[in-house]
Amino acid sequence: MNKKDLFESSPIRAFDKITNGGLKAGEVGLITSKKGLGKTSVLVQFAMDSLLNDKNLVHVSFDQESSNVISWYSSVFAEIAKKKNIANAAELKEEIMKERVILNFNPENFTLAKLIATVKALKDAGTKVTALVIDGVAIKSVKAEDAKAVQDFAKNENMTIWLTAEEESASLKDCASADVLATIAAVLHIEARSEGTVLSVLKLRNETPDSSLKLDAKTQLISEK
Repeated sequence: MNKKDLFESSPIRAFDKITNGGLKAGEVGLITSKKGLGKTSVLVQFAMDSLLNDKNLVHVSFDQESSNVISWYSSVFAEIAKKKNIANAAELKEEIMKERVILNFNPENFTLAKLIATVKALKDAGTKVTALVIDGVAIKSVKAEDAKAVQDFAKNENMTIWLTAEEESASLKDCASADVLATIAAVLHIEARSEGTVLSVLKLRNETPDSSLKLDAKTQLISEK
């Protein structure tokens, strides 16, 4: 059993299916929901998918305890591996996590521009970075020029970048300013409905598709409806 086998059974394949291949290299995606509905879990699923696809990942967190972030990865990996009943899970997990770097930022003096500068410095120092996830951005406070800097970085480095932000509304226009939304290729929103927790695609490039998936009530993994 190897990474390719797990990549093929990743929950992100369900997202790729309804979005004609998902987020492309050079694009930025945003995941929103109110607190406690699974933003971090979904973000880590995208991050884990990048690792399983041989990407070198940087995970940016505002949680000063890296152990909390590591726990999310362990949980998501365990649920994906469980589907395949693999014998060498511990060995494979160790191999995969070697390609992940966790950066903890203080939200009080954080800006996306500072983050991009930090990641560029890491790359200049020899750290490979081919995928980036940022958990907990105050998206409504983000300046248009900072959002554009993130978009340009994704394009120039040919990498995917996913962000999460807290937002109760399922309306696209409420997620961020029009200028910021213009830099984001995909916007997903998680909400609780009578049928369970749903992950809706509010935006995919220039489209507003009526597409959604569900989150498993026990594992929070993405799955088809």
